[in-house]
Amino acid sequence: MPGEPDAETLSRFVQGDQTAFEQLFRRFESEVYRWILRIVRDRSAADDVLVEAFWRAYRGRAQFDPGRSFGAWMRRIATNAALDELRSARRRAWQPADDTLAAPRGSDRDTNEAIALAFRRLPADLQAVAALALVEEQPYADIAEALGIPVGTVKSRVFRATRFLREELARLGVRPC
Repeated sequence: MPGEPDAETLSRFVQGDQTAFEQLFRRFESEVYRWILRIVRDRSAADDVLVEAFWRAYRGRAQFDPGRSFGAWMRRIATNAALDELRSARRRAWQPADDTLAAPRGSDRDTNEAIALAFRRLPADLQAVAALALVEEQPYADIAEALGIPVGTVKSRVFRATRFLREELARLGVRPC
């Protein structure tokens, strides 16, 4: 995240100053967007989540302590908004498993589709951790801070996500090389 804003800007933000909010938005927009994209893995969804995250930050500004890190606070809000999006997307896309449609037919493209399908079937909390740890290779400590959970919980969720993905891929007919 970019360097922390000055105390005056943060105090003005907490008091509802529109100019201070716009300054913070411009300063943190690209970093927050990249963070969200790492979790949701879809540019269109990331655009929507970015707006939602900053809207939540603005609505919750009175709870922000100007003595704390705005970047860490914003990443936490963005993470929660991204998790909400994953849960919502899962509910929208849920369909009973049809192995005849999902089973790979041998090509790399089919295997990639099966992997993507298995990934989407992960529960949202596991999907977020798996995206950050396994795909983006973020340090467990950073993931723990962003999600507001202990590092041990991150490790446990990575283990559970990996086990789920292996089982789901095996069910879909994808075997490791």
